[in-house]
Amino acid sequence: MRCFTVLGPSQSGKTTLVSALAGLDGRAQESRFSDRFTLTTFDYLGEPWGAFDITGGSDNLGAAGHALAASDHAVLVLPPHPDAAPQAAPYLRLIEEAGVPCSLFINHMDGFEGRVRDIVAALQLYASHLLVLRQVPIREGGEIVGAVDLISERAWEYQEGQPSNLVEMPDGVRDREQEARTELLECLADFNDDLLEQLIEDKVPAPDSVFSMVADMHMRNELIPVFLGSALHANGVTRLMKDLRHESGSAEAVAERMGIAPDAVIGVYADNRKHVGKSVLLRALGGGLTQGQSLGGGGIGALNGPDGKPMSGAVDPGGLAVAVKSDHLNPGIVYSGGDANPVPEWAYGPPPVFRRVLTPANERDDARLSGALSRIEATDPGLQLGQDEDSGHILACLQGPMHLRRVMQTLKDDFDIVVEEHVPAGSYRETISASSDTHYRHRKQSGGAGQFADIQMTVKPQARGDGFAFDEVVKGGAVPRNYIPAVQAGCEEALKTGPLGFRVIDVAVTLTDGKHHSVDSSDFAFRTAGLMGMRSALQECNPVLLQPIDQVDIHLPSVYTGALVGEISSLKGQVLGFDPHPTAKGWDVFHALIPAPAQDALFQSLGGLTHGTGWYETRFDHYEEIHGREAEKVRAERAEAVA
Repeated sequence: MRCFTVLGPSQSGKTTLVSALAGLDGRAQESRFSDRFTLTTFDYLGEPWGAFDITGGSDNLGAAGHALAASDHAVLVLPPHPDAAPQAAPYLRLIEEAGVPCSLFINHMDGFEGRVRDIVAALQLYASHLLVLRQVPIREGGEIVGAVDLISERAWEYQEGQPSNLVEMPDGVRDREQEARTELLECLADFNDDLLEQLIEDKVPAPDSVFSMVADMHMRNELIPVFLGSALHANGVTRLMKDLRHESGSAEAVAERMGIAPDAVIGVYADNRKHVGKSVLLRALGGGLTQGQSLGGGGIGALNGPDGKPMSGAVDPGGLAVAVKSDHLNPGIVYSGGDANPVPEWAYGPPPVFRRVLTPANERDDARLSGALSRIEATDPGLQLGQDEDSGHILACLQGPMHLRRVMQTLKDDFDIVVEEHVPAGSYRETISASSDTHYRHRKQSGGAGQFADIQMTVKPQARGDGFAFDEVVKGGAVPRNYIPAVQAGCEEALKTGPLGFRVIDVAVTLTDGKHHSVDSSDFAFRTAGLMGMRSALQECNPVLLQPIDQVDIHLPSVYTGALVGEISSLKGQVLGFDPHPTAKGWDVFHALIPAPAQDALFQSLGGLTHGTGWYETRFDHYEEIHGREAEKVRAERAEAVA
């Protein structure tokens, strides 16, 4: 079996194209794993095929990456508009990072009135591979009624829902066809000296030799051919399928490309289904996979075919199977020789930066929520779980609002858990801006041994980022040395919540003097004295509020870079500059500093500015003071949350 992934922007017609390809021989089986992944298996001219249909949208690039890792070929489907080229940029980038051979299909050509060469030129801005236009359209009365192959120079007339008819090339197309063919041959000549010599000598290369050259370059992933058609009317679909049949690689080529064993098994996709459990789609590159076989450190509970029926024998080379009740298996993992290793980093899509705190609507589901989310995380490459440091609840890092809704719906449908989502509180801190000499005496008598500790200490601010420091200059044993660590522990405990309600940072404490009692002094007494003395000192040291500043590296198509400057300024950020991406053609990496609480606004504005194509990575840089109304607002929100 050979497998290919169909991907592209939303509304480009991917599912329609898969249905048209699968229907060429009239026998197909569709298996819908979820709303973002559908497997269609079919036969074409006696050969078995599998198509991975990935829903469009940047939040599904992780699923697309896992599918590409297991695919022999990729089909990128695009609408026929030059201004839609930036929408194709994330998919071209992913395909080129994967190193998988690709065919590009420009869909919906039945309603297109512009020039195809403009579409290809716009797409070439985002592709390191040479894009080779294989066809030019035939038009009648402003409508596209067929296409001419630029290598064979044969013309085909479209038929509604049927294979195209071979016809004579219309006279009105010859000039455009010759111009496009000359351009095609000149591009190919850059890769082939024999063809270059023929063109210099004004010789007409034989179509068979050009076909062979293009097929060889395509299989070696040196170019991306561009085909035209309309999947809704089955126009151009047969030509695309012939390209897949003749120029797709094989399971052996997947193993070579991925640098894995020829008999490896790759996890393609997984889903948790109510009353069924976890189902994992596997591709066995070398075949031979059977029910009960040990894989990834555990046995396979049950093995079904793509049609859902139990398998009676071994999987054929390159074939697909669904492992049921095998919770130790996961997508994006390569299983080989008892080892389980993740697919390369490119296959996981953009890092999840849309953060939400998830809490159960019913407190009884608190323990179940953690387990359910862990199971979802194992099957979802775009989800990462952590703990919110402010509340202690589960922090979910996602691809965006749609991804959040999908996770919440899965929790409800498959695990019967209703959750509420909250924006995480900003990781604010506070520090001091003045010094204080503090004297604190802790004395308590309650019948028996009492509590006594007397300390004097100096509290002063540290340079930003220096953290907490403790020192002592006590002389004459005024505070016995065995009690000094207790004083330090009390001071550190006081820093957990300062006068403004946040953790205190960058403070230095020096214990200068004190007194003790031979009977009533203890570690507990001196710890309490350190705690209460520190709290009193912080009140006197002019506390100030700090907000975290993050450095963000924003990846976006270059056409949008200029407009981002104003967006960063509106978020009270600082532009650091931008650089062309070192490997992704047509992309920039924009560097900026922004307040961490503004990340939600950045996510929203970036999605609108780049039409969903941009994404960013973030890391903490430093803390910065905030004053006035902004600080008062943060303090009020904190007080309300604590109350």
